[in-house]
Amino acid sequence: MSRCSWAEGSEIYQAYHDDEWGVPVYDDRKLFEFLVLESAQAGLSWITILKRREGYRRAFADFNPSVVATFDEAKVEELMQDTGIIRNRMKIESAIGNARAFLQIQEEFGTFSNYIWGFTGGKPIVNHFTNARELPAQTPLSIEIAKDLKKRGFRFLGPTVMYAHMQATGMVNDHYTSCFRHPDLVQKK
Repeated sequence: MSRCSWAEGSEIYQAYHDDEWGVPVYDDRKLFEFLVLESAQAGLSWITILKRREGYRRAFADFNPSVVATFDEAKVEELMQDTGIIRNRMKIESAIGNARAFLQIQEEFGTFSNYIWGFTGGKPIVNHFTNARELPAQTPLSIEIAKDLKKRGFRFLGPTVMYAHMQATGMVNDHYTSCFRHPDLVQKK
């Protein structure tokens, strides 16, 4: 079975690649989870975050944005002592602020999913890359989304992080054309 080369050599990466990466996500809570994880990943490797995913799930109320939005300074201090997550004050505070901005988008658009998928017309963008060198770090669309999110109060979600989010949540199908997941996900759109 052929898969994207970045997923080889690690059981964690293989499971993530095979079961999640590139699968379209329309559930708001799952979209919020990826926003928290992707913003925490900024400057770090993705496997570092995947290994702490359960810690993040526990620390951030199972990724419930309504609960995370209520976190106060005492909770920030508690999270700064939590070895199950990346203990970076700015990233923790941005997750809380992002939860508040996330709720405002839900109010305005009905769901965060309606908002974010509106950038692609509700369907994944299917790319036809053959290797890692072809994968972009960002695109004009990730730049546009990042700018709009920043305008709405989001932090730690620049164009590169946003493109990683788009890949993770299936807004783009960046599986290599030789990967067994590419055709599966093309059929799911």
